[in-house]
Amino acid sequence: MAARLLEQFTQMEAKMLKKLALISAVSMFAIGTALAQSPPSSTSTEAKSGSAQFISAQKPDQWVASKLKGTDVLGPDDQKVGDVSDILFDKNGAKIDAYVVSVGGFLGIGSKEVALAPNAFQVVPGDPNSTTSSSPKLKISMNKDQLKDAPNFEPYKEPNRSTTGATGTQRPSGSGGMSK
Repeated sequence: MAARLLEQFTQMEAKMLKKLALISAVSMFAIGTALAQSPPSSTSTEAKSGSAQFISAQKPDQWVASKLKGTDVLGPDDQKVGDVSDILFDKNGAKIDAYVVSVGGFLGIGSKEVALAPNAFQVVPGDPNSTTSSSPKLKISMNKDQLKDAPNFEPYKEPNRSTTGATGTQRPSGSGGMSK
């Protein structure tokens, strides 16, 4: 009887070892697959995020674009000649190339835009006693007439990509409005 129990135990032990080996193999396969799909290790992520510099607050000598847009531009006689309507910067965001100034017109109608390099402007304080013009202004050495005579600023427009339909004809480009 003891021999029979020993034989049953040996058979059961063999079955358990087979199951253990199979489970181990499947687990290793699953872990290998999961590791192959996981993102890079935390050390490389830290290196990438560690190179970014976070700015936590605006300094007194800095402006934000939302506040610069709309800033009055004064001529040499301290009269308003326009206002900043946009900012032109390189696509890397590393350098401001120009401030776009809206000149003339009324409420944006009939105005033209000219772009001037930032070094053409001088920051001047606003009137501290005024409730409407206490914010800083930008001053330039040109008057309104000189700005009106300056070349128009034209924003870059990507060339139209012509597409062909099933008939092989080109689709019309433009605003899609009706012609007169």
